[in-house]
Amino acid sequence: MSLTVYRSAHFNAAHRLFREDWSDAKNKEIFGKCSNPHYHGHNYELEVGITGAVDDETGFLIDLKILKNIIKEEVENPLDHKNLNVEVADFKDLNPTVENIAVVIWNRLRKRIGAEYDVSVKLFETPRNFVVYTG
Repeated sequence: MSLTVYRSAHFNAAHRLFREDWSDAKNKEIFGKCSNPHYHGHNYELEVGITGAVDDETGFLIDLKILKNIIKEEVENPLDHKNLNVEVADFKDLNPTVENIAVVIWNRLRKRIGAEYDVSVKLFETPRNFVVYTG
């Protein structure tokens, strides 16, 4: 039997969407108020899905306490209450759009979760704007 379990998490972070090689006018035209040079923040909501086979002995797909700790170590601790552009190395040369943040989170989780599982990341930047990344 194969199924998916989910763990949700939350973090707050600031960012600025811009490209250094573009003028301020072009950044404002493309990214609008999200290109504010003084940054802006979001209350991100995260759903991590792990898909695989249920273990016959334990009845678990994955121990959710272990998943909780991985999310805390790989997502919450490094991203919560951070300026993504300034304080998170993953975004040194990567525009911290919700799309790119989801990919970074997926990559961080993928390296910690066994290959026998599929991993999905659903990241809400606002209650109406979100992205799903499955690798």
